[in-house]
Amino acid sequence: METAILIRTESGDHGTFGRFLFPAIGYESYTAEPPWKNNQRSVSCVPAGEYIVQERMSPKYGSVYHVTDVEGRSWILHHSGNYAGDTTKGLKSHTMGCILHGQKLGFLGGQKAVLNSRFTMADLHFKSKMQTFKLIIRWLY
Repeated sequence: METAILIRTESGDHGTFGRFLFPAIGYESYTAEPPWKNNQRSVSCVPAGEYIVQERMSPKYGSVYHVTDVEGRSWILHHSGNYAGDTTKGLKSHTMGCILHGQKLGFLGGQKAVLNSRFTMADLHFKSKMQTFKLIIRWLY
């Protein structure tokens, strides 16, 4: 089974941002998740650790990757979207605890975001052929 790593580089009100590296398939992206909120369902990023990621059908997104066996959580997906801000502070979010992928980091409407997300997700699906993989999530600091 191939391995990918998500290295988180920063976390704040605008979200948790990092780099997703999947060397075996030649894929790299930037990621956005909600801020860390003690693994609370739908509002927190995923705890650091090792997980199995498998294909799953989502009613909203179609065929997506699903992070399995996250304690106390379910339906953590890798999908397209730009924002991962803290909605309790009036920021936009396209994720309810999921991992968003983008080609680069930037700002949209004054809020930090991942950009070119749909293209980036399509690239991941094409290069990976939707095969199951191991994901290691680590904080840089």
